[in-house]
Amino acid sequence: MTWFDTHCHLDSEHNPDGPTALLERARAAGVSAFLCVGVGGRAQAEQALALAEQHPDVFASAGVHPHDAARDGELDFADLFQHPRVLAVGEVGLDYHYDHSPRAIQAEVFRRYIATARAVQKPLIIHTRSAPEETLAILESEGARDAGGVIHCFSEDRAFASRALELGFYLSFSGIVTFKTARAIQDVATWAPADRILVETDSPYLAPVPLRGKRCEPAFVVHTGKYVANLRSVDDAHFAALTTENAQKCFRVPLAAS
Repeated sequence: MTWFDTHCHLDSEHNPDGPTALLERARAAGVSAFLCVGVGGRAQAEQALALAEQHPDVFASAGVHPHDAARDGELDFADLFQHPRVLAVGEVGLDYHYDHSPRAIQAEVFRRYIATARAVQKPLIIHTRSAPEETLAILESEGARDAGGVIHCFSEDRAFASRALELGFYLSFSGIVTFKTARAIQDVATWAPADRILVETDSPYLAPVPLRGKRCEPAFVVHTGKYVANLRSVDDAHFAALTTENAQKCFRVPLAAS
């Protein structure tokens, strides 16, 4: 039984002790692949790529998180998107909960990265918080279907999920789905098409029950995966294989590296 953690932050800003022990614990727990998300700055993106170059089971992404959209002019990743170990563009999107960057700039940068993903033909990793309609409207108007991708850390309802699925996107569930109050998210995790579901940790954030309150790490994706498998009344091993296959398709993982 192997799992694919489709979203984790393993750079030094998030893990000052380094990723080695985290990766070892995750592999021992049954995690066979990792997508290390390179956001926060050029250094984080380069660290994600360096880790992917060092470990055959680690892949990378690069992009400008909406929190950093106001710094977009400083953050040029054009050369990284050509690297075969960089599988995706992101995470990018809108965050109207914290508003760390002005909303108009968030939207402008989001549109720019959708265009980038279409140009380099790599999928998008979408961050959306407190901006469901705005996120969907931009994805639809900017032709995000041509790139595809994933709604990371899915935390919306079935209506949102339906429109994202129509755009060809996958839905990725984090530890939030295990929280007692996450009824709408659990509903989507139960209902969503089997071939469009992914699991992730978003480590070091959002540790799942029964580890809530601890610093999250990639090994914890096993708890989230088993929880969703139980929601869907399917065998854990089957669901692990299913979500891993889905991740390989979503991120177009090279066969030699899968």
